[in-house]
Amino acid sequence: MNMYNLPLIGVVGSGIMGNGIAQVFAMNGYKVVLVDVTEAALNNAKQSMEKSLEKLAKKQNDIQVDEILNRVEFTTDKMHLQNADLVIEAITENIEVKKALFKELDQLCEQKTILASNTSSLLISEIAVVTNRRDRVCGLHFFNPVPVMNLVEITGTDETSDETLAKAEDFVSSINKESIRVNDTPLFVVNRLLVPLICEAISLVDEGTASPEDVDKGMMLGANHPIGPLRLADMVGLDTMLHIQEALYNKTQDSKYRVPDLLREMVAAGELGRKSGKGFYQYT
Repeated sequence: MNMYNLPLIGVVGSGIMGNGIAQVFAMNGYKVVLVDVTEAALNNAKQSMEKSLEKLAKKQNDIQVDEILNRVEFTTDKMHLQNADLVIEAITENIEVKKALFKELDQLCEQKTILASNTSSLLISEIAVVTNRRDRVCGLHFFNPVPVMNLVEITGTDETSDETLAKAEDFVSSINKESIRVNDTPLFVVNRLLVPLICEAISLVDEGTASPEDVDKGMMLGANHPIGPLRLADMVGLDTMLHIQEALYNKTQDSKYRVPDLLREMVAAGELGRKSGKGFYQYT
């Protein structure tokens, strides 16, 4: 894609994922509209993005923090998404909330706009059904932390056009990331493998087989993983892990996707991982 006159990118949801997605597009020359429901959320997102860029700038001389931030419009007004070429949804993993948003975006955005979801656990076909552009709805599943992780899972439905999927691949390539195409199934590929591993790690702690530190050390040194499954769970967010796990189990009724009691207990206690300050580890 030409670095001049680049398409306009919209991102809905300024949490960890949406913020990271907006950042990587802005880092690669795109103008980005980042939308959330409150000014407070957007202010937090801007501060987080600035910190992330400053951290990257210490390692990469070509990172111009202010220049990149100026490419991002932080707004509560969805009307600013009207002319976007691609809008990526990165809100809560709740099918009804996502469907309501996609219905709204379908009515608001121009016909050219591709609507994508960053969902990691819900079917794109269930989201696309509320729109009148099912050929232009797809999944673009980024990984946390977005500026660091190089993979994006691209998925479409039976009605997603080849042109849409090809454009999605071009967008991913243009921000210097790799993509894989996956069928529209719960959790796609990476999380389908990862979630049972994390939940088995939680079960090992729950039954007293080993401490979180030793479970993680075991996988890092014994399986050459760069990060242990429990520290990764803390990074993802234990509430997010619970949503994903419940969605997969409800969809498949497969006992290997059972939800550990300890996971439910920790979420109920507000121990959500890094974002709450406590999960399997303490964070200051």
